[in-house]
Amino acid sequence: MDRKQYFRWGVTAFLTVAALMIFYDTVFRNGVLLALLHTLLSALRPVIYGAVMAYLLAPAVNFFDRGIGKLSGGKGKRALVRAGSILLTWAAVFFAVYLLFSILIPQLYQSVSTLAGNMQTYYNTVYGWVSQLLEKNPRIYALVSEAIGDYYDDIRQWFTGTFLPQAQQTITLVTSGVLSVVLFFKDFLIGVIVSIYLLALKEKLAAGSRRILYSAASEHVYRSALRSVRKVDSIFSGFVRGKLLDSVIIGVLCFLGATLLKLPYAPLVSVIVGVTNIIPFFGPVLGAIPSAFLILLVSPVKCLYFIVFVLALQQLDGNLIGPKILGGSTELPSFWVIVAILIGGGFFGVPGMFLGVPVFACFYAMVGYHVNKRLRKKGVETDEEIPEA
Repeated sequence: MDRKQYFRWGVTAFLTVAALMIFYDTVFRNGVLLALLHTLLSALRPVIYGAVMAYLLAPAVNFFDRGIGKLSGGKGKRALVRAGSILLTWAAVFFAVYLLFSILIPQLYQSVSTLAGNMQTYYNTVYGWVSQLLEKNPRIYALVSEAIGDYYDDIRQWFTGTFLPQAQQTITLVTSGVLSVVLFFKDFLIGVIVSIYLLALKEKLAAGSRRILYSAASEHVYRSALRSVRKVDSIFSGFVRGKLLDSVIIGVLCFLGATLLKLPYAPLVSVIVGVTNIIPFFGPVLGAIPSAFLILLVSPVKCLYFIVFVLALQQLDGNLIGPKILGGSTELPSFWVIVAILIGGGFFGVPGMFLGVPVFACFYAMVGYHVNKRLRKKGVETDEEIPEA
């Protein structure tokens, strides 16, 4: 037996033992590896921000590349063309942010201020509704009184033992929130610089990655990896960028419609509807319920108008705007979309509900590819050719 075989066995045994130790430490011990990964991710947070921004802005840079190339007749230096494209892309981004802060933010602030100023009025309104309901329904009043009597001690213990300590912790976090905001903006600014470098060198980075992969793997593995990367990129780019654009359009249309209908808190409601629309399937419901409740406190009739308007807007999005922008980017059946949202939200909250769909779609496409490949090897082309039990 040659030395290479012994070397492979040694590497395999080392990796196996290392994997078992990592699994044991992660599941049954203190999770040193997870703590190390958390520290590493914290240190690389600006790089992650920059990579995400570069990925989202890459289509705009490519668009400006083609436009500047046509204007220069293809005679411009590539480095200068790319620099101009990056400059125009970030100029467009900052202009959009400026419009957001100059138009939407003042109105949003006014809506929030009005909401905060009317909290006592809204409390009295809700208290009056509840009082009338209990007075007209003695049976419900008896049930509520009994429930309050049964749970009074539990509520008091929860308030003194859980709520007050957590409120103190929350106040401490709020007082230290200024530092967190400063650190976020620092990481964000560094991320902008990182994104500029990544956008300028994205072709060289891609070529370098292909060189490393081709040198380390067989040609079959290399081509399979490239196909997988292209598929993942098509799913993520189609869904993430498309869903963000779709949500912006829905937020703008909601603001225009709410303004025309003279609905209260139009900017605030539009932001809620637009942001929650990012979440597939459940997003429209999550955004419509609190928005409708806010409008209900002011005018029940306008709340009804808002509900009808949101239903029409979601139908427009689901049947026209969404399919035009997203197309079949994920190719994921509706049932698996719900499963992906629930699993992603259970593990990672709102970001998991958003990113769970494209991640699950990648696994779905990978499993489908290998299943079809194995079936073709067995000479099966359609489901009817699969024998029944």
